[in-house]
Amino acid sequence: MSTDDIGAGRVVIGGSTGFMGTYLAPRLRAAGREVVTISRSGADIRWGDQVEIDRAVDGATLVIGLAGKSVNCRYTPENRAEIFRSRLDTTASLRTAIARATTPPPLWVNSSTATIYRHAEDRPMTESAGEIGTGFSVEVAKAWEQALFAEELPATRRVALRSTIVLGHGGVLEPLKTLTRLGLGGPQYDGRWPVSAARRAAGTGHFPGARRGRQRFSWVHIEDVARIIDFLERTPALEGPVNAAAPHPVDNVEFMATVRRVLGARIGPPMPRWMLELGAIGIRTETELVLKSRWVLPEKLTAAGFEFRHPQLEEAIRESFDRPHAA
Repeated sequence: MSTDDIGAGRVVIGGSTGFMGTYLAPRLRAAGREVVTISRSGADIRWGDQVEIDRAVDGATLVIGLAGKSVNCRYTPENRAEIFRSRLDTTASLRTAIARATTPPPLWVNSSTATIYRHAEDRPMTESAGEIGTGFSVEVAKAWEQALFAEELPATRRVALRSTIVLGHGGVLEPLKTLTRLGLGGPQYDGRWPVSAARRAAGTGHFPGARRGRQRFSWVHIEDVARIIDFLERTPALEGPVNAAAPHPVDNVEFMATVRRVLGARIGPPMPRWMLELGAIGIRTETELVLKSRWVLPEKLTAAGFEFRHPQLEEAIRESFDRPHAA
């Protein structure tokens, strides 16, 4: 891929061993930038070593925060607590380092999520007109952004990157590839399912929304996420929440039909809610991840002139399945 438009200077990546971090780090290094990584293991610096984090951040030109436990799990009390803690503690650590820096970074891009918006079937959500939702996942997103924007950092521009589902080699598409080839690549249908009082109280119960696979599927290709970060460095007017979403979202029926078409799978019967719930219990995940209608548009990026390299779903899926990513 081209790295001609990538900026210069040191980049600090917090949460460098996940899907996004392992894509960004080699790409930035290939462009000649010094990259310092932070993670629980397998990185230059470990979380908790604030002295070294402070040293890395001081004089950096870009800080990228990606850390956080995956939400692809059952929302048990222990997992919910770790989802919050892993995001808030690491974001606070980066904020502390920036506040202490003699030469603070001009830009801090921190992960957020488009799940912060409500279940949307009626209209798309934008940064200016989107409505914040309710429930556990939304509370996580709100707290994450509050941690990013807490306190004054006058020399550092901050961006909360509200990412939609990120497509690329591996990631969310890998299990879908296997299921689709087994004939289980049909649309996911919402429907009635009992929600316990405990789950209501915790905000983790998904209530029936769009029916017959009509929940919206907003997505973005991982290369475009990297290019968005490059664009943010070059566009100082952009700050605050920024939607990282391709400009042409689809619904779940079209998404799964596209996956089947790309893989040449002829069979893909619909998967009703009861089947999804039982399957989610078996693989330790939550149905909200596929049943919530996420209808998100990149209003700020479009207005600023950003051009997506992968604006159409089928091409993005074909590219993701065809080859591993390289820097």
